Amino acid sequence: MNILEKIISNKKKEIAALREQITVRDLENSRMFTRATLSLSEFILDPSRSGIIAEFKRKSPSGSIINSGAKLEEVTKGYARAGASGLSILTDRQFFGGDCSDLIRAREHNNIPIIRKEFIIDEIQVIESKAAGADAILLIAAVLEKKEILKLAMLSRSMDMEVLFEIHSPDELNKLNEYVNIIGVNNRDLGTMKTSYLISMELADKIPGEFIRISESGISTLKMITELRNAGYDGFLIGEYFMGKPDPVKAFTDFVNIIS
Repeated sequence: MNILEKIISNKKKEIAALREQITVRDLENSRMFTRATLSLSEFILDPSRSGIIAEFKRKSPSGSIINSGAKLEEVTKGYARAGASGLSILTDRQFFGGDCSDLIRAREHNNIPIIRKEFIIDEIQVIESKAAGADAILLIAAVLEKKEILKLAMLSRSMDMEVLFEIHSPDELNKLNEYVNIIGVNNRDLGTMKTSYLISMELADKIPGEFIRISESGISTLKMITELRNAGYDGFLIGEYFMGKPDPVKAFTDFVNIIS
């Protein structure tokens, strides 16, 4: 069983526990459920911002700690202040050290779009995302069937949340549907966790032109950003490169200054 399979196996147990703890009605009655969402797509394309979705990430699935001392409120506010187009908040506890409460706290302290970075496989997770203040959700092609992606994407859009559809190979584009807003190419192999931005370069011309395109993971240099922009990418999701530094906000700010 590879890492991705372990994550999904554990996620099914978490969802079963969630359904015992809370109802859909409870989630719909939460104070954030009716808030107006922000458009991640619009913020990515806004020329006054960096095009970077900055991720808050405490640890990796291998168990290695990336940054145990970073304070979520300080880091996310610093990212937003320095020009982030959006925030990515990991909410998986066992493998990434996150929690849905992180998403709620990030929402309370920021006024830019937030995507819930999670392994979403069930409708209740989509509803939970809205209740926690998410503006967009992540749907990963590698863990979902085409019909499941359609169902979850439709539900997300019905609640005014955008959909980031993540792929790693050209075949996964066959699962695409019209409810998707953004296509993200993950440069990290979710089975081995190895990264190469060349994956994004290889898939760039295969992504339909009507979708916003972002490249995710393993991005750390001006050269990479330049090549990816020239290949047609509108934005980038970057986490470990910033979170792995003693001061993630300074790392983000310095990087934005370099690529601007």
